[in-house]
Amino acid sequence: MWLWPRRSFSRSLQYFSKRILRLNASPHAVAAGVAAGIFASFFPLGLHFIIAAVICWVVAGNLVAALLGAAVGGNPLTVPLLWGASWETGKLVMHRHLPAHGAPVDLGGMMQHLSFQQLWKPILEPMAIGATLLGIIFGLICYALTRWAMNVFREQRRRRRAERAHSRDKLSGTTGGIGSATR
Repeated sequence: MWLWPRRSFSRSLQYFSKRILRLNASPHAVAAGVAAGIFASFFPLGLHFIIAAVICWVVAGNLVAALLGAAVGGNPLTVPLLWGASWETGKLVMHRHLPAHGAPVDLGGMMQHLSFQQLWKPILEPMAIGATLLGIIFGLICYALTRWAMNVFREQRRRRRAERAHSRDKLSGTTGGIGSATR
């Protein structure tokens, strides 16, 4: 089944995180790209990749990181949670409460006829407001975490490479200094 990973969710998440950390771009560009992807995941329009690409371009992020961030954040398992959180946050911000009996309008009929005008006020407007607020908050959190992870990953990689070069030099009998090329 295409919704469920073949091995496990943690392995899939590890794969995406390593793909992001190994991108050949500045830590800011990668972190900004991931933040743009996470920001776009909250929106109800289903255009996550387009929104992520536009935001990525605005904040000078890495496009691949933005698309990976949108794929991780906006997958079919998390989208209902993100949309529900966006809608509830938007209602809270707008001080709009639903009646106790459920949705304020015939949602099924509106979806069947795809009436944007009828969908805007009760559903899409609160979702857009909530998505913007939550997207900014989680985008900033993911920016900080990704930038920190990029710096840590690159420092560890630099140390491993330096240790390997040092052990290679020991094995070959060179010190790696200026005079070692003439030996």
